[in-house]
Amino acid sequence: MTNADQRPCVAVLASGGGTNLQALIDAAQDPAFPARIGLVLTNVPGAYCLDRARAAGIPGAVVDHRDYADRPSFEAAVDLTLRDYGAEFVCLAGFMRILTEGFVRAWHDRMLNIHPSLLPKYKGLHTHRRALEAGDDIHGCTVHLVRPELDDGPLILQAEVPILPDDTEETLQQRVLSREHVIFPQALALVTAGRVEVSGSETRIDGAPGPLRLSWVGE
Repeated sequence: MTNADQRPCVAVLASGGGTNLQALIDAAQDPAFPARIGLVLTNVPGAYCLDRARAAGIPGAVVDHRDYADRPSFEAAVDLTLRDYGAEFVCLAGFMRILTEGFVRAWHDRMLNIHPSLLPKYKGLHTHRRALEAGDDIHGCTVHLVRPELDDGPLILQAEVPILPDDTEETLQQRVLSREHVIFPQALALVTAGRVEVSGSETRIDGAPGPLRLSWVGE
């Protein structure tokens, strides 16, 4: 991708291996996709997400949180880097830092997160274990716009997966992850193409009440 690519620029923030990052990169390689990945930023020097960016010809940047005295100064450096690269939207793909209200508000309705549950159920950690312990039949994942509260914000797209009788946390996680790789690019496409309207905590997708929900269609 070059600067001649006039699609909106998306920065992806990641702290680790970045399989959801790879799904976004793969989707955006199609010229018909309504955005380009213009930056991969990590807070972890040497994180594998940088290798994924390099392989795709995407700039990578490291802003190590340990180099800053506090969270606001770290986030100011992240924000400056995002703007230096012309980012218009941000995707959180396993970025393991809690973001302050000020940073979130600076990217209001332009920052997306993916969470491994059917929000508003199971905010926070250990979502697969909690779904199994609750005896749920259906689990899944959600892409939402980010708000200051943890795992909160207008919902864009969700995907369901069945919970099978012999599931473990690991098998359920893999089934959910396979759907994360589908819906994160789809949700980013909806937002960057201007197909998502936000009113308070609600969304409308192409004029219809959101979120969109994809049912399980088999493995």
